[in-house]
Amino acid sequence: MNKKIHTEAVDQLFDAILCLKSKEECYTFFEDVCTINEILSLSQRFEVAAMLRSGKTYLEIAEKTGASTATISRVNRSLNYGNDGYDMIFSRLQKKSDDTAEN
Repeated sequence: MNKKIHTEAVDQLFDAILCLKSKEECYTFFEDVCTINEILSLSQRFEVAAMLRSGKTYLEIAEKTGASTATISRVNRSLNYGNDGYDMIFSRLQKKSDDTAEN
């Protein structure tokens, strides 16, 4: 974990995020905290990560998402050498999807 971002202010932000109870609350909060472009950039990186995990090429990803090859490369580096945050979330989303399909 990057010690540079581990501050009291970041802890407070993450505590606030953990208080959100619905997707609608996420929209409300993040639209106040972030610019539209920041939200779209985060969602683009997440989409790029999902596409990389599913074996898509940089060209396919760039065409579908509009992400630059530099962004795709950064996300790929995080997937391969990061803190496994993407893997943790993808695993949880898959489990949630599996649980929903069972019910």
